[in-house]
Amino acid sequence: MEHPDIEAWDAWHPRELAGRLRDARLTWYVAGGWAVDLHRGERTRAHEDVEIGVPAGQFALLPPLFPELEFWVPAGDGALVPMTGAAPAGDSHQTWAWDPAARRWRFDVFREPHDGDVWICRRDEQRIRRPYREVVRRDGDGIPYLGIEVVLLFKAKHARDKDEADFTGVLPLLSRAERGWLDATLGLVDPGHPWRARLRSA
Repeated sequence: MEHPDIEAWDAWHPRELAGRLRDARLTWYVAGGWAVDLHRGERTRAHEDVEIGVPAGQFALLPPLFPELEFWVPAGDGALVPMTGAAPAGDSHQTWAWDPAARRWRFDVFREPHDGDVWICRRDEQRIRRPYREVVRRDGDGIPYLGIEVVLLFKAKHARDKDEADFTGVLPLLSRAERGWLDATLGLVDPGHPWRARLRSA
């Protein structure tokens, strides 16, 4: 098996993924920057990749839906490990989908902790939990995406330029409940985060 180029991304649009997964019997949702744009209803910036989340216990249902792709696990320091039946998860919660015909990465899968139908946050698995019916939303085309307040919780950890831009752009669109949940949850994992003051004054 050829070792893929870790930088060779040409990600599918979330709409293409939604079409492929329309009849899938698993919970899935767009995450990351694309989730922000689905919430906003328009593409506001370039996206290097597309990330989707699935409950870790359902991940095995996903690869058979993409027989033309290979699945690899990032192992740190730029290394990649091919997914095998013996070690489908690897050490990372991520799995990348490689298109060997095009020699490009198509999407990234987050294998998320969960308890049945309850989503569990990787940042605080004991205190931050919500039913999937609360955290998975749909855009106007029916594409499922992770609730905006949850996406921002993960973005708050990194606060890269694109994360700051995403937060600034979506802040006026947050409901009172979304602002309150994000503020309270940041209070658990990062009490001094500067976004908290902006959430309270919005």
